[in-house]
Amino acid sequence: MSTTAPPAPTTELAAHLRLSVTRTARRLRQEAGTGLTPSLASALATVERHGPLAPSALAAAERIQRPTATRIVGRLEADGLLARGPDPDDGRGCLVRITPRGRALLRALRSRKTAFLARRLETLGPEDRATLDRAAGLLDRLLQDTP
Repeated sequence: MSTTAPPAPTTELAAHLRLSVTRTARRLRQEAGTGLTPSLASALATVERHGPLAPSALAAAERIQRPTATRIVGRLEADGLLARGPDPDDGRGCLVRITPRGRALLRALRSRKTAFLARRLETLGPEDRATLDRAAGLLDRLLQDTP
């Protein structure tokens, strides 16, 4: 006789995963302690990963409106985390790039988040850690833009 519960209907599983992922993301933001909003941190990471970028390209990558991207760039620039420069392909445009200070901030927040999760994962047994490792891979695959 199996003690394994029957699988939850897809909508129940989706709701459970959404809530767990949301709570995890919120807790990781709290642990990062940077003072950056999720939008600012995401934009900074996008510029680090894909930059230098035109503000319109940042808006497209972040799936936000151009005026919102412009405000975000302005805030990150004011904080010394991004810098604007001329766009060599468009004399009227600009490109934003991450500054050394921005890179250091991202490194620090990633380090704090990873350390927090590592401490929590150490409280689990090897089988549970393996399950979470597999779940992380499944989530990565599930959330790819092309299914």
